[in-house]
Amino acid sequence: MRVALFITCVNDTLFPGTGRAVVTLLRRLGCDVEFPQAQTCCGQMHVNTGYPEEGRRLARHFVDVFAEYDAVVAPSGSCAAMVREQYPRLARAGDASFAGEVAETVPKVHDLSEFLVDVLGVTDVGAYFPHRVTYHPTCHSLRGLRLGDRPTRLLEQVRGLELVPLPGAEECCGFGGTFAVKNPAVSAAMCGDKVRNVAGTGAEVLCAADNSCLMHIGGTLKRQRTGVRIMHLAEILAATEATR
Repeated sequence: MRVALFITCVNDTLFPGTGRAVVTLLRRLGCDVEFPQAQTCCGQMHVNTGYPEEGRRLARHFVDVFAEYDAVVAPSGSCAAMVREQYPRLARAGDASFAGEVAETVPKVHDLSEFLVDVLGVTDVGAYFPHRVTYHPTCHSLRGLRLGDRPTRLLEQVRGLELVPLPGAEECCGFGGTFAVKNPAVSAAMCGDKVRNVAGTGAEVLCAADNSCLMHIGGTLKRQRTGVRIMHLAEILAATEATR
């Protein structure tokens, strides 16, 4: 299977190790993984702040770049949800040919856990991570993509990993992209609630499928000196005894 990695802006700029982990993991599972150099932003920020035409241009470019692949995997529930939910709406305001291209490309775009569980049909990916972990289901992965228990099913199969439930797991961490900029006090208060719950689990590591939310929560975790590390799901699943 020819798979394209859609790295996303946040990962490309701030968390390149997550992209490397996705490639390592998928190649270990037998996928032919490529990184299209022409990829750019998916347009989520533009659309969410009232610039649909700019977002539509980026959607057209996304389709041009990724249409040829069998599958497109993104280590971001947020950006995968943007493509799956917003691109069809953007396409309806464009020409018919673009709408057809979107209809063909969008179903091939998957969050990492979706791709592993639904497309490859695996939950045990051969990972080893001997740590106490709690999982935060980010809003886009939970409510947009409806990932359900796919990420936790994968974590439960990691050898050595102790998965502990997170109280109030389904509550937003307060990031929300530009929400955190426009409403900093509310955002910080929401993050404070999340951090108290994380710290209360006794976990060594907080895991999620979106580095943007992990960055937000991780900042407060660090400032409060909780000792809890943040790690993307891909990095845990890519870990083996040989890499430790």
